[in-house]
Amino acid sequence: MKLKKICKYEGVIKVITGLAIKGASNELNIGGADSEVVKNPLTGEPYIPGSSLKGKMRSQLEKVYGTKDRAVNPPKKADNMSQQKKDHETKDEGNPCGCGQKTCMVCTLFGAHKNTKAESAPTRIIVRDCELTENSRTKIQDMPVERGSYLEVKAENLIRRDKGTAESPRFMERVPAGLEFNLEILVQVFDGDQEDRLKEEVEKALRMVELSYLGGSGSRGYGQVQFQGEWKEIEVR
Repeated sequence: MKLKKICKYEGVIKVITGLAIKGASNELNIGGADSEVVKNPLTGEPYIPGSSLKGKMRSQLEKVYGTKDRAVNPPKKADNMSQQKKDHETKDEGNPCGCGQKTCMVCTLFGAHKNTKAESAPTRIIVRDCELTENSRTKIQDMPVERGSYLEVKAENLIRRDKGTAESPRFMERVPAGLEFNLEILVQVFDGDQEDRLKEEVEKALRMVELSYLGGSGSRGYGQVQFQGEWKEIEVR
């Protein structure tokens, strides 16, 4: 299979409501947030991991098309083959699509889950980590020093319905609404691929993320984002 070209979708991700993509923290600071956002360890700036965006795009596209039969290599021995296949599918329920069919746009774009013999291979999409835009960096630098961190810490409480009181407070760090991140998605186009269809599916996945959320706690209002970008072509020589 020959690589014809690479199409790049380039633009920005605008944060509409507080964004919380959790990072790993090995220390607990007194008075700090219980859950911190992922940050670049060299600059301390938050970023959106490409893996988080790619995973959300895939899961949303799977909701549109539905995941297909993932029982690619069922066990050979069975007393009741139909029951065995049913048990295998139940075990895999909830996993990414791994049908590996050429007609499956999910497997074509994102790769067939745990299927090393997929007809849809290779994976077409590459999603880069998303760093803050220069405009957002300037906005942060212009903030008054006395305001402290530009990151938002939001309190979450458990409501005791019998008493009408708030208990077990947690403090969640969020990227505030209004900041923007650079967006770069690459799509590899091979011989036989429908270039326009691949682009359409990427844009559809991004629209579905806009209608859902990115990061955690989306049902509580977190993670609404908006994508703005355009396609550019990179010739392969």
